[in-house]
Amino acid sequence: MARAAELAYKDEPAIDKAAREWGFEQVRHHHTTFRPPFPLEDTQAYTLGGRDMIITAFRGTEPSNMRDWLSDTTTPPWPGPGGKGYIHHGFGEALESVWPQIHAAIHEFRNNGQTVWFTGHSLGGALAMLAGARLHFEEPYLTAAGVYTFGQPRTCDRLLTREFDAAFTDRMYRFVNNNDVVPQLPPEPAFHHVSALRYIDSTGKIHTTMPVITGLFDHAKGYTADLLAPTSDGVRDHFMGSYINALEKNQN
Repeated sequence: MARAAELAYKDEPAIDKAAREWGFEQVRHHHTTFRPPFPLEDTQAYTLGGRDMIITAFRGTEPSNMRDWLSDTTTPPWPGPGGKGYIHHGFGEALESVWPQIHAAIHEFRNNGQTVWFTGHSLGGALAMLAGARLHFEEPYLTAAGVYTFGQPRTCDRLLTREFDAAFTDRMYRFVNNNDVVPQLPPEPAFHHVSALRYIDSTGKIHTTMPVITGLFDHAKGYTADLLAPTSDGVRDHFMGSYINALEKNQN
């Protein structure tokens, strides 16, 4: 899923090539443009169809392009999937712009009971989580087998997080790399994270929980790792490559 999230940043020929190498016979590319009240101009994703599984991966964006509009709390919220709570307006409009394409591709490819998976990094992680929620709450007979997000921002209100957590127990994996700045936005209490945290500490080890005191020490350790540019740690930890490096380290 991490490799699939990383692949979303590539161009269409690179995605097609990887799909063949991974054994997926079908690929659909999704790209829409729109004009929300944020510096966010399009949504990009792709869907792979194989014999056993279908994967939709969403492309993310750079932290510098997200900070201001994720911090803006004046924009009215967007209704959550299936009428469950509310979500950030930018995420709602971004997913809405591309969802008909994704929905059609999933139903086109799913001809043999294949499992469905969503993944994404950064903004793409928020859209992956919301796509999983939308499919489940609007078509509960077709719940995703797994949702994997990396550096996902806070996405929705407390009501949707509660509904999502109940529906996706053991099927949601929300990875956060140490001091990654994006998961700290948008601000609480208006927006919240879903559970299923997989926290990557400053040494690259993955934890399913992180006690408050231990977490504070670990965050501080990450900030001081680069004494010449301590504030860059939050951006450096957000890179998808940093997530993949940590995951590969945990496999060894």
